[in-house]
Amino acid sequence: MPRTDLESHGPVRFGPPLPDDGLPVLPELAAVLAAAAARGASEPVGGGTALLESACGYWDRRGLPTGPDRVMAGPGAPALLLALTAALGGDVLVPRPCAAWWAPYARLLGRRVFHVATPAECGGVPDPYALMETVRRVRAEGGDPRLLVLSVADDPTATVAPPELVHEAVEAAAGEGLHLVSDETWRDTVHAPHDTVLVSPAEMLPEKVTVVTDLAGALLPPGWPAAVARVPVSEANGDGLHARVLDVLTALGARVAAPVAVAAAHALTEPEPVTARVAAAVRLHARVAAAAHTVAVTAGAVARPPQAGRHLYADLGPLRSALAAHGVGDAQELEDFLAVRLGMPAPGGHRFGDDLGALRVRLSTGALLAGTDEERARCLDSPAPLELPHVRQALILLESVFDDLRDDAQRWEPPR
Repeated sequence: MPRTDLESHGPVRFGPPLPDDGLPVLPELAAVLAAAAARGASEPVGGGTALLESACGYWDRRGLPTGPDRVMAGPGAPALLLALTAALGGDVLVPRPCAAWWAPYARLLGRRVFHVATPAECGGVPDPYALMETVRRVRAEGGDPRLLVLSVADDPTATVAPPELVHEAVEAAAGEGLHLVSDETWRDTVHAPHDTVLVSPAEMLPEKVTVVTDLAGALLPPGWPAAVARVPVSEANGDGLHARVLDVLTALGARVAAPVAVAAAHALTEPEPVTARVAAAVRLHARVAAAAHTVAVTAGAVARPPQAGRHLYADLGPLRSALAAHGVGDAQELEDFLAVRLGMPAPGGHRFGDDLGALRVRLSTGALLAGTDEERARCLDSPAPLELPHVRQALILLESVFDDLRDDAQRWEPPR
């Protein structure tokens, strides 16, 4: 089987991108971008006035009062996290698993990255006791842990951490003197917003938490890179950090493209067409994710029910015997195997910090909407999107692949 990554099974240096939404660009945003493309001016490093004021309004509406002197923008969340990591210094702690792009940017700066186990209920937030133990062990070994990156609405696990668990993790991090970066890229993609309580760590500890939001999560197409960050409100922690991050962004030349900045500023004001599209997209991906989850668990895989985002994280460990018959013994081989059979990217769990030997995979719901622009647009308006021919065909293929593995596992199951 041809490999898609290092033959040596060495460290994963680059991870997959954010899960695509699989949908056409909102016409209103396309018109805003097209009008702005005629202008020749460049956007300032850190974002111009319109973009920063729109970001402040966005956070104000979410219970996080913010002034423009506490906000900055960059060409995607990775650039902002790189700048924050450089500005804060020290070693970095992340949950296991975590977003594929978190660890590589710390390693790029020569910082050590330590993974911390997550509780059984969710991903994205470290178990508080495991966090304290890891910090103390790292310090005992001469390390300098200073930064914890977490996500309440998580990539890759698609879970939403309960507020009480977030509070415990935030308290543990604060007790160990860590600065927190809360990646809130997926906070506006919660599948059941009226039944799911999402609380930002910045609401619990505003003087020690920086919030980063990649607008590709809900407001902009993934191909229009733009993200915003909100540094702590306190002068002691906010002023110096804001200045240092801007210095790093300036050195990198990390500016948001001017037309994208105009579209981002417009989207962040959340006019009705934008909020309607976000709500429709969330409903659609929630349905597709629930269907994919049913397929996976029916076949014998283990997966938490997806609560946010456009993805499903599944553990195919119970199907190991069937996969072994196909020459699949680790996450990289699982990635290759499923990518060929499903005709879509299926990044293995090793890309998210999980062990290579664990048979885990992230499946994107956007890939299950593949079709013409007209077919993908119909998904948003249809009362039964899962019954549309191109979506139904994709789900049937997914079900066929997983059912075959279940049947193979039953044949290979040793007699009792």
